[in-house]
Amino acid sequence: MTAISPLDAVSFAAPALTGAAPAAPAGGADFLKALGEALERADAAQGNAERLSQAYQANAEGVSLESTMVALQEANLSLQFAVQVRNRLVSAYHDIMNMPV
Repeated sequence: MTAISPLDAVSFAAPALTGAAPAAPAGGADFLKALGEALERADAAQGNAERLSQAYQANAEGVSLESTMVALQEANLSLQFAVQVRNRLVSAYHDIMNMPV
């Protein structure tokens, strides 16, 4: 069993005592980057579905009903996924905020 010196305890607690923000975990930036990319892909899917829908309504060459419906469903699923991720993040935030200190 090793003893903890008083200096180790102070250096460990110093960020909490001084109000300094703790360092972000290494995976935090990766999560934010992945979330941003997922939202960009969802936005791109929505834009693609809208473009195909307008092209199909204008009877454009090479735009089939099947490809339009698939694009619309992909956009719908990506939006539902983004909403579920947001709901989980809000729920996790509420759980953390309700933890006793």
